[in-house]
Amino acid sequence: MDYKKLQNGSDIRGISMPGANGEEPNLTETECRRLTLAFLRRLSEKTGAPYNALTVSIGHDSRITGPALKDTAADAMASCGAKVLDCGLASTPAMFMSTIFPGYGCDGAIMITASHLPYNRNGFKYFDKSGGLNKEDISEIISYAEAGETPEPEGKGTVITADLMAAYCDFLKAKIKDGVSSVNFDKPLAGLKIIVDAGNGAGGFFADDVLASLGAGVSGSLYLLPDGTFPNHAPNPEDSRALKDISAAVLAYGADFGLIFDADVDRCAAVDARGREISRNGIVAMAAALIAEEHPGTTVVTDSITSDQLTDFLVKRLGLKHHRFKRGYRNVINEAIRLNNEGTDCQLAIETSGHAAFKENFFLDDGAYLAAKMVIAAAKLAADGKTLDSLVSELEEPAEAKEIRLPIKSDDFGRVADEILEKLREFVSAQPGMRIVQPNYEGIRISFDKEHGDGWCLLRKSLHDPLMPLNIESNVKGGCDRILQLLEPVLHQFADQV
Repeated sequence: MDYKKLQNGSDIRGISMPGANGEEPNLTETECRRLTLAFLRRLSEKTGAPYNALTVSIGHDSRITGPALKDTAADAMASCGAKVLDCGLASTPAMFMSTIFPGYGCDGAIMITASHLPYNRNGFKYFDKSGGLNKEDISEIISYAEAGETPEPEGKGTVITADLMAAYCDFLKAKIKDGVSSVNFDKPLAGLKIIVDAGNGAGGFFADDVLASLGAGVSGSLYLLPDGTFPNHAPNPEDSRALKDISAAVLAYGADFGLIFDADVDRCAAVDARGREISRNGIVAMAAALIAEEHPGTTVVTDSITSDQLTDFLVKRLGLKHHRFKRGYRNVINEAIRLNNEGTDCQLAIETSGHAAFKENFFLDDGAYLAAKMVIAAAKLAADGKTLDSLVSELEEPAEAKEIRLPIKSDDFGRVADEILEKLREFVSAQPGMRIVQPNYEGIRISFDKEHGDGWCLLRKSLHDPLMPLNIESNVKGGCDRILQLLEPVLHQFADQV
């Protein structure tokens, strides 16, 4: 078994059951046991604690294979003497909070999830008290698992059932109560109608256990019951069908707005009262607007594919600074942490995918926390006769946006991709009407003047796959095709490899 194929940046992801396309499992209970023991070794190394002194929480989203993988992992850790808190169905952010909440104090946590991927996939996200493990930690875990350099059973630990999600809901409710601080303190959301789409993942709790308990109406909410086959739509806030479903529900029930989560609730998007999506650039703008008044001039770190219009909104409308970095939620979070450590105030790290991490919340990418902050803002705005979307009403959008994924046929993917980028760099430097954007931290970003497409493009190497995503935006209809035509002389040179 090549365990390296299971690494997906700072996560583990694999095929945990046969799929519709004949995919064979490579993340079974066998791999689960070895990876869990490897994580336990890594956690022991980082904390300096022996295995029998460690407390680790474990939970899973709604995927079919989650419970069996959880039981296997829990048994593996207990066999080495560790204390294991079985949290059952849970969200990824809640699992991290088990290292923070009083009464839990876990040394580490494991979340079994594959986020928005198809039903036959699953994976692991690992945490210690400092947050999610980075890709270097995951590489070390992979190495231990592959070599069999894992702890031997040394005495029976314990597996204890823990109601972590109740504690997590209490945390969110306290945040909303304090944030709204209304006369009706215990029911601060009375009068608001909010639609929640959990996509049959783990996020259904937010509708009843958080919003409804605080007085909000949640009638018309969608797909709250966990179902690991995801029968209605992909559990993905970026999915077009998912956004269409929640937009229709908001309109049908006359809701004030809607919230949509991915399967493990670390991502979130929204739609306004008119059914218009607040996602991608919109969710970045919304998250930034939520902190702008309290933290004037702070820096917002985003991924690399954000629009020029978003930059204008952050800088000119909100008075913030925009640091456009790389794709990958851990990359964005780590960059925000780095900037703070170097003395640059940075309160928000967020990807257009909906991963939003606030400094005030341990730089944890938490979709429910972002949702809670939106709910607080909505309640306050409603008291003044305003709506949530008023926070981002001045955000302009490009006329067109397009993403093209260029597969690299060569086995030497990295070399070919680097050659394409270098040829593109040389080409742009000799062309009128286009320039390479600096600073830029990933691939090549090119700006085009009004006569050459009036927009920008970014060509980069994929984080995980042998392909090159090409993102294009234009301020005019037909501009994306015009930009693509201008790039054709370079791409044509590699026609036999792309």
